[in-house]
Amino acid sequence: MSCPTCLEPAKFMGHRPRRVVSLLGAVRVTRAYYHCPHCHGGFAPGDAVMRVPEAALTPAAYEVACLAGALSAFAEAAEVTLPKMAGLRLAESTVERAAEAAGAEVGRRLAAGEVFGGARAWHWHKDAEGKSCAYVAADATGVGQQGEGGSSAEGRMATVAMVYNPVPEVSARRARPDGPPPRFRARYVAGLCGVAPLGEPLRRQAAQVGMDRAERWIALTDGGSGLEGWARANFGRVEAVILDFYHAAEYLGGLARALFPGDDEAREGWLGDWCHRLKYEGGPTVLEALRGLEVRGHAAKEARAEVVRYFTNQAHRMDYPGYVAKGWAIGSGPVEAACKTVIGQRMKGSGMRWGADGADALSHLRALFKSGDRQWDAFWCPTPN
Repeated sequence: MSCPTCLEPAKFMGHRPRRVVSLLGAVRVTRAYYHCPHCHGGFAPGDAVMRVPEAALTPAAYEVACLAGALSAFAEAAEVTLPKMAGLRLAESTVERAAEAAGAEVGRRLAAGEVFGGARAWHWHKDAEGKSCAYVAADATGVGQQGEGGSSAEGRMATVAMVYNPVPEVSARRARPDGPPPRFRARYVAGLCGVAPLGEPLRRQAAQVGMDRAERWIALTDGGSGLEGWARANFGRVEAVILDFYHAAEYLGGLARALFPGDDEAREGWLGDWCHRLKYEGGPTVLEALRGLEVRGHAAKEARAEVVRYFTNQAHRMDYPGYVAKGWAIGSGPVEAACKTVIGQRMKGSGMRWGADGADALSHLRALFKSGDRQWDAFWCPTPN
């Protein structure tokens, strides 16, 4: 038998027992054990054959432990979820190691160019011109970090990127107008290393769901630095990169507060009028109007200058009349919701602090889970479902 580390001949040392936890309880297995005199390491080939990781869990128990760890805090998973749902009694540290190891493997395999499962093309919905549309977006959200000795540290940003198929409110624009109401579909990738490494894995996910069959590709962004370049570099057919309408409206809201301090009714009226103009006249027109707007007071002048700077940088992404006329989505709500559901629900609980490696691993595992049961099952099952 060759040593898996140095490939030199290893010596058979006999059969050794090992305790393994299964979904039916603990079992005792005996497997051949070898020792390598060259690198002084020991190994049992039977562990790999049985697909038993270092956590000493059978494949089914390992998956269930990882699922519980992906859904709730490791302590809760160990003390409540697993005993109640599966009769498993594991240490919190075992659940943590299992979930983080699985998440790291998801990240490695995606980075290596792997996809999970076979191709399953979506039925892409249509816009007002009758053309099928696919959407892509990315956003980031903060995750608390833990420093040395358990001290708090500066947070890191977890990035979530997605390709999705939003359901039109107008039933005639749905891929199957006469069928049952379709459900929202999305594929996610996530991690702590910024948006750049997510491009290739997301493209492969998009190919798996038949994004090439969509006649139009549309990207939405909150205007963050580099997001438009990322979208165009990784999804070359993107026809438009749309600035989230509500981010633009928030800047107008800041100006409204400076113009009408203490007068809620006047502020809301002004903001409603300008948001209406933005939606039906577009960013460039509103930008010119803002430049000519007469304001008094230092605070109002500063607020207007900030809005003008923002609109100047973003106006090319603010053709809202054109987008609305074509029936395109103008809000980045799906990716903002993804930041909450993929990352926030699991990783931003009260008092939670993460190591960088653990947070990155759980980001991958959560993105896999939220991409649907077929993705989760395809990762865990070596054969197609």
